[in-house]
Amino acid sequence: MDEKITDNEQPHIVSSEHLASEKGWQMSELEYGMVMAYNAFSRWMVRCMTVVGYSDFNGIDILVLHNVNHKSRAKRLVDVAFMLNVEDNHVVNYSLKKLMKADLVSSEKRGKEMFYKTTEEGQKICIEYRKIRELCLVDAANSTDRNFSEISKSATILRSVSGLYDQAARAAASL
Repeated sequence: MDEKITDNEQPHIVSSEHLASEKGWQMSELEYGMVMAYNAFSRWMVRCMTVVGYSDFNGIDILVLHNVNHKSRAKRLVDVAFMLNVEDNHVVNYSLKKLMKADLVSSEKRGKEMFYKTTEEGQKICIEYRKIRELCLVDAANSTDRNFSEISKSATILRSVSGLYDQAARAAASL
């Protein structure tokens, strides 16, 4: 922004100055932080997955794999999409097909519904991914002065903010 900064003020680090009104510049600051975090997180997931031997997956594919593996229970496509807050089930379906082609996920029909679970190879890859995550991410975070209770609080805030954006999206759709 083109404002003069006094000694006691910090500049607002916003994603798009034209969206950062005095009424809500904090949301633009948050959005910029989320964009940066999302892109860094996506890059991290892809590189971590590459280390364990799978370079053909994008962030959503990797999230789907870990969600399917979560709690070692078979899940329906709609459940995976719901948990990941993905509105378009086709996106999750495409990821499941890619993961099945790589033999990391399998499917089983129960009545009229299809259930997905990780294969033995998929479980192995999730364990290997975790080892790389511990080595490169968790150990590095532990060696800093990072306050993990603040990280947990930030996660709670982000989940709450996602509800604000979901509500805003519904309101915008009704205009």
